[in-house]
This record gives sequence, structure tokens and C-alpha cells, in this order.
Amino acid sequence: MTSIVCAVAVYSAFAQQIEVNPCGTYERMDELGKLPEYQNNLLQSALIEAEETELVAPKGIVYTVPIVFHVLHDGGESNISYEQIVDGLRILNEDYRMLNPDVNDVAPVFAGMQADAEIQFVLATKAPNGECFRGVTRTYNPTASNDGNQDQVAAIRNGNDVYNGDWPGDQYLNVFVVGSLSDPGSSLVTLGYTTYPAFGGTSMSNGFHVIHQCIGSIGTGGAYGLATPTHEIGHWLNLPHVWGSNNNPGNASSCNTDDGIQDTPACIGIQGGPCSPTNPNPLNSCDSDDAYWGFDIQDNTENYMDYAHCDRMFTQGQVDEMRSALLSSVGGRNNLWTASNLMETGADGNIYLCDAEFEADKRTVCAGESIQFTDFSFNVVNGWSWDFAGGTPANSTDQNPTVTYNTPGIYEVTLSATDGSITDVETKTAFIRVLPASAQLPFLETFENYSTLSNIEEWEIINEEGNGFELEGSVGHTGTKCAKLSNNGEAVGRFDELIAGVPVDLSNVSQVTMSFRYAYRRKNTSDDDWLRVLVSNDCGDSWALRKTLHGFTLSDQTQFAQYTPSTQEEWITVHMTNITSAYWINNFRYKFAFESGGGNNFFIDDINIYDSAPSDDLVVGLDEMSELQGVSLFPNPSDSELSVQFKLSGAQSTTIEVQNTGGQAIQKHTVFANEGSNLVVLNVEDLAAGLYFLRLTSQNAHKTIQFVVK
Repeated sequence: MTSIVCAVAVYSAFAQQIEVNPCGTYERMDELGKLPEYQNNLLQSALIEAEETELVAPKGIVYTVPIVFHVLHDGGESNISYEQIVDGLRILNEDYRMLNPDVNDVAPVFAGMQADAEIQFVLATKAPNGECFRGVTRTYNPTASNDGNQDQVAAIRNGNDVYNGDWPGDQYLNVFVVGSLSDPGSSLVTLGYTTYPAFGGTSMSNGFHVIHQCIGSIGTGGAYGLATPTHEIGHWLNLPHVWGSNNNPGNASSCNTDDGIQDTPACIGIQGGPCSPTNPNPLNSCDSDDAYWGFDIQDNTENYMDYAHCDRMFTQGQVDEMRSALLSSVGGRNNLWTASNLMETGADGNIYLCDAEFEADKRTVCAGESIQFTDFSFNVVNGWSWDFAGGTPANSTDQNPTVTYNTPGIYEVTLSATDGSITDVETKTAFIRVLPASAQLPFLETFENYSTLSNIEEWEIINEEGNGFELEGSVGHTGTKCAKLSNNGEAVGRFDELIAGVPVDLSNVSQVTMSFRYAYRRKNTSDDDWLRVLVSNDCGDSWALRKTLHGFTLSDQTQFAQYTPSTQEEWITVHMTNITSAYWINNFRYKFAFESGGGNNFFIDDINIYDSAPSDDLVVGLDEMSELQGVSLFPNPSDSELSVQFKLSGAQSTTIEVQNTGGQAIQKHTVFANEGSNLVVLNVEDLAAGLYFLRLTSQNAHKTIQFVVK
């Protein structure tokens, strides 16, 4: 047999509408063939074939296999829930124990041939170092969508949240749940792949890769194939496809190769149906009589090892092959189900409470809002005692209580969990943030009043790993302080957020502008850092994007060494007039999200929110009059957002007016333009397609430029 196999048989109607590559065998063979150990494993493939002919697993013995789901994610939807993994495990066990609800919906000729594999998969509860866990590890790493077998396994080995080191393939069935398995530059979606037992018996990579959409039927699952893990584990237990040891269904030559299993009819394989039970003309792709059957028989498209979308059964011949593989020493499968290994991996059923753990549906709320707490203690728990500082109720014995917070502040939460004999306590400090009362307009944040930005009511810092926003105490545009992100040297694709903890009352405005200043340099001309400004009208439960700057638009200057602004002219002011009426509420919130793209350090200062038509006493920091310079519009044409860029040698109020071709004013905004570079963001998505004029007026100059709305 070929040493590398992959693929997924079943995929949904949705999956049939996109381009799917059910199997990446040859691509994987090319990749793994470059590794020295590959040739040795090829030689072992013949040994396992010979050994299995002498190994017969007696019926009535159920083999238990410890399984671990390694979730590799980049912070997005690929970080699937524990509940989705449990649902996927349920489906897997139903398939292997012949408990799937559609097991009897096979073609009449195959009725009674469905076989119980008598194999079950149990979440391991002990890591290789003996530490108790829930059978799931999580690793944050950009390789989640990079489609590199060795890179992905290495990322999990070195960076997961449970145990860093090898998870041996002869102790655990390792499932690598990833964001993508598609080949670079390909539009095809590869669903999964694995190896036959001969490849790397004790290696951590001796498992199978699968995209997260193929795990379970809830969450992100069910989009492609519920039976994907069932199919892949069939390969992992030495089963070929029903048409033979290749990943190319539909070839007439497969009638002469077959899969080596007597009770699976000869066929060429089918991708995507039709299913035999509902097909008035069942597929019979190989016309010759089958020696086992004694007559010409239709294809078994309900088989888990086909590419049809109607998987329901294994045959007894396939079950015998898989159970023999579990007895083989060549691939290390014969150690997995032993009593000693089940005890060592915590899959023997003797589980206990080893860690109190919990989460909350949200950690930042406005005063008066409620939070749902969920117990995640593992692996057995039957009693809970909660303490909620600042919450109502202050204590609870419910498993998953709901708590209301009425007083602004930052609070800790404590859970004491027990299984009746063992008790464990988990305390999370600075866990819940209740926002202070809303600030009134005009609002100006210069960061001068802080000694830190960590664990204070006014600001919330979010970063997966690495540096993160912090208070800079030696430089600023106004005063000597600002918010700084040490981005020089950060890994590409890393995300950091600076979230305002003080809401702003916009309930009485008729027009509003939000401005801020930033200083930044790229390291190289190819760098592509991203700054996104988002706003919320529901106290941070959801966020809407209002401004994006990246690459050249973020800065046209480069500096390879660590960057710190040294002059006032290095600060750029961004004016956002696109805070629309949906956000004119009493608890408006905003945040800055930065995505590293290889550039330099980033600084924010002077966040100003004000009515766009203020009286003179609301003007902040006006200097002498100056002329407009470097006026430009982009993108032009535009369909949603228009940016106006200009420079002033001194700060002053500046009016921006959008006019139609008849000279009528459609929009009018007054901004507090600052000395140096200014960037004003206008919302034009509600304007009809056509030609418009933008008139920019300072105290002693004006400029008119035409633009087009697509």
C-alpha cells in the first residue's frame, strides 16, 4: 500500500457548491518524501501487511483508544469550542459502534452487512507529564492556516497550553484541528489527511489533520463532512479507499486494483453521490462479476471509505482489517488500548476533579448589566461555591450562575469546585470590568493622568502574546505621555487592542467628530502594519469598523531602528466624521486594533470627541491662522469612505462641505484641525452614484476638489 493517505468521504450539500479536494495524498507524499525517515517507513509498510495476516482480534472485545484534539488557531473561528469537539467525538463513536441513526438506511443488497467495529475513542485526561487536562489542547499560531504538516505539528508541540513536548503516537491518537489544509495558491479546500500505521509509530505526527469545519455538527462543524474523522481513522487503521490505494476516484483502472477487502464490491469510487438507497439506478461502476459475491453487484456508496456523501457503514472485512491493525506492533497501535496506557493517559474511566476552571460570556460591562458565568472544571465536579466581589448575588452554589454588576470597578471572581472528595479553588483577579459613568462632550484624552494602563478602569489592554499597548512616560504630543505599542520586532499577524474603558455620552449631538493623533514609521517599504478603529453602540458587545490605515497610508516614512517621535511634526491627526446617528447614544465606546505587519513602534495621543458644530469655547488648542497645503482625496472614486488629507502650519477650525453639482450642501463638518498632517474620514456610502465637490475651508483659505461616488 502507499504509505500516505488522506481525504474525507462525506461532505454536505453546501460543500458540493465549492471546490473540494477530498484528498491531498500526492502533495503530502511529495512533502514527506523529503524527510529522511520517510524511506524507512516505506520499508516497514510490507512488514505490517505480513504481520496483520496472522493477527485476528476476537469479537466481543471493545478496544478503547485515548484521543487528544489539538486545536491550532490564529484567534479566529478555528478556535472551536469544547462542546463542538465533544459533539464530533460523539459522532465518531456512533460510527465505529454502529450506533449512527442512519445505519439501516443502506441499499437492500447491503442490509445486514453493517459491522460494529467494537472500537471506541475516549478523551485522554492526562498529558505526557501526568498533568490533568480535558482532552483538548489549544495553540495560538499563524500556521493554523499555513497548511504545513511539520510546521503545524511543531507549533502545537512547542506552544500548546497543556504540555510542551511530544505527545507520542503510540500513546495518543493525535487529532490536529486546523484552519486550513489547502495547498498554497490553490482554491481547493482539502478536508483532512492521515498516514497508514507504518509511518512514524511513536511520532507525535502519527495522527490525522482535519479542518475545524469537519469536527461535529455544531459551531463551525457540519459545513463539509460529519464523517471526516471516521474516514481518516479508517486510513489510520490501515483501510484503503473502497476503490483501492489511491486518491483518484472515477478511474476505470480501479476495477482491476480494488481495496483488498473481500466484502466491499469492486468499484472506481464516487465523489458526492448519488446515494444508492434513493437512487433508482444504483451505480455499478465495475461490470465484471465479483468473486466474493458471485454476481455483478452495485457499488457500496454508503461505505465510510468512499467519497460519496452518504456514509453509513463499515463491512465486517473492513472491521477485521482495522482491529488487526490495533494488534500490530509495527505502527505502535497495539500499545494504545492496553490497560497500562489507558491508565497512563487517563482514559481508563477513573477520572476525578483536578482543576477548577470557569469563563464568562463577557468580562466588560456597563453598570447594571449581567454576566453569565460557566463552569469548566474538569474532569468530574458535583459541587460549586462562587464568590463575586462587587456582584449581585455576591455568592452562589449554582453551576452556571448569572450575576449583575451595578458599581464601576475591576473585580475578582473565585470558584471552589469539588467532586465530593477533592476540592480545588480558582481565583481570577481583575477579571470583571464594570465601566465608569459616561464622559460628557467635549472629551479629550491625553494620557497625562495615568501612571500605567494595566488593570485600570479607564483602559483595557488586549493582546494574545508579545508586547501590547502600554503607557509611554517620556514622549507625547500633548505633554509627555501617550499610549505606545512596541511593535518593532513583533511577529507578523499579531493582534493588539487598546480599548476605551470610559464610555462617552453622545445622546444629545446632531453631528460628532472623533479625532486622534498617531506617530509611526515602517521599518521597510514592504511592511504592512494595520490600524483599525472600531466603535460600539452596545457597551462593547459588538464592534463596527470605522477607519482602516495600513502600509503606505499609515506612513510613507521608514526607519529600521527603534522608532520614537522626536518632533511635533511627526504626529498625524485623523478626524473621523463617520460616527453616524446609530452611535449617538449615552455609552458610546471605541477601540484601536493594531495588526503587526513587520513595521516599527506605534504611538497614540490626544483622543478628542466633540460636536462637529461647537461653540468657540469648545475649541481645543487653536494657534495662529495658516494656509491649506497638500490637499488630496482618496480613494477617488469611492463607494463608502472618502479620506481628505491636508496640512496646516497652525491649528484652527476647518470646515469640510460636500456639495452636489448644483452647489447644494449635502454634508457639512467642522473639525479641530491641528498643525501638521490631518486626515478627515467622510461617510459617503449613502450618496447616490455621481459627481460631487468637496470644499475645504480654513480661516483664511479654501480649496475645492471634485470626486466621484461609484
